[in-house]
Amino acid sequence: MNASSPRTPANAILVAAAAVIVIAGMKSAASLLIPFLLSVFIAVLSAPIMGWLRRKGIPEFLALILVLAGFMLTGVLLVTFVGSTINAFYQDLPTYESKLTALTAETADRLRTYGVDISREALAEMVNPAAAMGMVRNVFNGLSSVLANTFLILFTVAFMLLEASSLPAKLKRTLGEQTQALEHFGRFSHLVQRYLVMKTIVSLFTGVSIGIALAIIGVDYAIMWALVAFLLNYIPTIGSIIAAVPAVLVALIQLGPGEALITAIVYLAANTFYGNIVEPKMMGQTLGLSTLVVFLSLVFWGWVLGPVGMLLSIPLTMVVKIALETRDSTRWIAVLLGN
Repeated sequence: MNASSPRTPANAILVAAAAVIVIAGMKSAASLLIPFLLSVFIAVLSAPIMGWLRRKGIPEFLALILVLAGFMLTGVLLVTFVGSTINAFYQDLPTYESKLTALTAETADRLRTYGVDISREALAEMVNPAAAMGMVRNVFNGLSSVLANTFLILFTVAFMLLEASSLPAKLKRTLGEQTQALEHFGRFSHLVQRYLVMKTIVSLFTGVSIGIALAIIGVDYAIMWALVAFLLNYIPTIGSIIAAVPAVLVALIQLGPGEALITAIVYLAANTFYGNIVEPKMMGQTLGLSTLVVFLSLVFWGWVLGPVGMLLSIPLTMVVKIALETRDSTRWIAVLLGN
């Protein structure tokens, strides 16, 4: 007992040093790591579809081709839509920024008539149009760079799905028939798969609902804001706020304060209904993260992997949490991460 205690600080320092090295390596290899992580998540989402096709009697190779064909079709449509929409939005972006600047100056003048002494420059610093619109630009720039690696992601997903069926046998052969690693891995993969599938379904309904509502209101680029809402819905609480800001600003510039208020109410209603009512009923409370952990994971993964890391921050943190839950020695850390 006494002999092992002096080694505890040294072990902690060694673990901390290893963590720093791993994080530095992840940051430097982000361009390679992002397509791989996306491939893992797509493979996890595709596995239930492939399993359903296999249960219907379709051979494994044909099922794989059907899944990859669906993925390719979705990717082509997404690349076409994102490319054309980004180009059109970038062309209109200077117009939106100039109109927002003029609106900010007009608001400052109006506030002074009511006795609120505030300069145009101070209000412009508080409402920075370039920063507000730049959030969408950063998200789509990261998405465009990922879509450039579509074929790399496609082949990686194909090999992962092919290897999935032989992985249990390999683990048994490597670690022995009595190993519990297979049981831990099965629970781990099931929870990750369940989380990603349910989160994707909720995000899809959120994006579609917001897109339809914005189209009815008449906001420009309603489909693009629906896609942004779908992507950023993977980031609880913070993501919905980030997704709402540029759409509300566009509605304010294009249609006026009334429509901007209605747009904000649409985002609030959609995220309250799907995020606070539908999602907890579908996934339960076992996969929850504390608000502090959500924010810190957003900052951390965004720093390591860029804008795409922000989109993947919660799934990646959930993977870490689920992995920690599978072992008794690390379950206390998972409890600290939970809500």
